[in-house]
Amino acid sequence: MPVALSIAIALLALVALAFVIALRRRRGAQTESPAPASSPSAASSVTAPSGNRPGAGGLPAREAWTALHRLALTAPRLEPQIPPGHERVAAQVAADVGSAATRASLPRRPLLLPQLLRAVNDPETSRRELASIIARDPALAGDLLRLANSPFYRLTAKPVESIDRAVAVLGTEGLRRLVAAAILQPVFRVRTGHFSRFPDTTWDHAFRAGIAAETFAALVDDSDPFAAQLLALLLGLGAIIVFRAAMERYIEQGGLAPSPELIALLIDTQAPRAAHAVAASWELSEGALTAITEQREDAATEALSPLGRSVRLGRLTGALAVVRTGGGITDEAALATLHGAGAPARQSERIWLRLVPESAATLQKPV
Repeated sequence: MPVALSIAIALLALVALAFVIALRRRRGAQTESPAPASSPSAASSVTAPSGNRPGAGGLPAREAWTALHRLALTAPRLEPQIPPGHERVAAQVAADVGSAATRASLPRRPLLLPQLLRAVNDPETSRRELASIIARDPALAGDLLRLANSPFYRLTAKPVESIDRAVAVLGTEGLRRLVAAAILQPVFRVRTGHFSRFPDTTWDHAFRAGIAAETFAALVDDSDPFAAQLLALLLGLGAIIVFRAAMERYIEQGGLAPSPELIALLIDTQAPRAAHAVAASWELSEGALTAITEQREDAATEALSPLGRSVRLGRLTGALAVVRTGGGITDEAALATLHGAGAPARQSERIWLRLVPESAATLQKPV
């Protein structure tokens, strides 16, 4: 198929999907109760300065994702869309995500990832067993020692030199960070000059989303916690792949400033496709591939598989946690948003406090 025809088809598909998303948003806005005249709407409050944040009423889930994009792309006012003059970049990135060349360059699965993730998620796994798994991968062992010797974890002047000691220093949450690094870092080198907050914000979201998805799978949906955590991380990886593809295409254009509105739309529409390609190349199960497909915005919530539901709720919880940390939403509004998305109240509050432990004082609940 000629390249021009491929780009044209990709552009038509992306425009159609953008139209469907816009229509769904418009319908959602029509069904919501109007905000009181004396207070700002939830959509505008999410990016307002501190002291003018949304209250306990919550947000549509779509607004939570837009708020996350605003933080990551440093865009105080943003609505995901294709700006005039950026149609070619949009079509090229959509074509890139589905191309054979992109699939051939996807990161390989870390060899010991399945064993390590299952061990980290199993409270019966001993420290010695964890150290034994990590010691079998020199690169992973090196990352472990570097992380254990970072200022965040090392509390004494004496360096951490053994894997067993490093496992003890990091603890479960530190090992989760190690797993996230093993998945995300191979493609995390992003060109500087535009959107400098994107790497850290995306990392933060993927890490929190993985923890939340794993916990929803264990507490609510009776699905595979290992798979839920892995898929949430892979969707973060998909966002990074799409972002890099967009920035590369903008560089090729020359003179066209990267649009945060387009990048946000591309991440919304193309990150699940990119994550699906990675999962397929890693030969994950059909159930896992289906759960990734269910993360598309046009996927019906009521038709989600248990695993897909855990991943969707985990990712939304992670997004809200990042937005809350950035001062864009209150704890009460975040929990109301989760409840509106179908998360059970008791379990979602427990997971929220795990992701945002400083919220315990606000919510007056023990961590």
